Amino acid sequence: MGGAGFLEEPQRSDDVERMYAGDRESDGYVMNLTRVWAHAPAVHDAWTAFAMASAEAAGLTFRMKGVIVSALAGAFGDSYCSYAWGSRLALVAGPATAAAVLLGDDAEAQLEPAERVVAAWARRVARDPGSTTPADVAALRGAGLDDTEIVGLTAYIASRIAFSTVNAALGATPDAELHASAPEAVREAITWGRLPAV
Repeated sequence: MGGAGFLEEPQRSDDVERMYAGDRESDGYVMNLTRVWAHAPAVHDAWTAFAMASAEAAGLTFRMKGVIVSALAGAFGDSYCSYAWGSRLALVAGPATAAAVLLGDDAEAQLEPAERVVAAWARRVARDPGSTTPADVAALRGAGLDDTEIVGLTAYIASRIAFSTVNAALGATPDAELHASAPEAVREAITWGRLPAV
């Protein structure tokens, strides 16, 4: 399996080079998931725009994005986003908190009350969106979200699930660099999904 997962390396184009250059600038290497998405740059750009608009509608901070994606990635069984966002959450909340969110142990994570409610919603949407109830939405309102923010939050969660689905289905493995740079507590927590590249 190559860097593009189950796919061939994408044919080079200006858009592919743009995507690769963005990774090199931000991460120092081209991520395996980028090699997958680079087969359809317009689709990736549209996904990015949707995810960003959803996060903006929800008023999400970087920390809250970390809580949301770590919670849903753990529930969904996505190792790639678990390493990436567990590490990002660890930067602002500590490795123990990030590991606990990945594992679904919000009491151990010592999250703020609103963060617990949002993490629970992210897991519910990731596992079984048809099981949500008016009480779940009422809890989000109780955490301070208005209806526009609730729609934005739910759309952001759905966008991340779509991203995870494409990566996993097409064989994108967590990068060796990503795995190596993750805090030990985050690495130890992740027992699901595709194994990291070596």
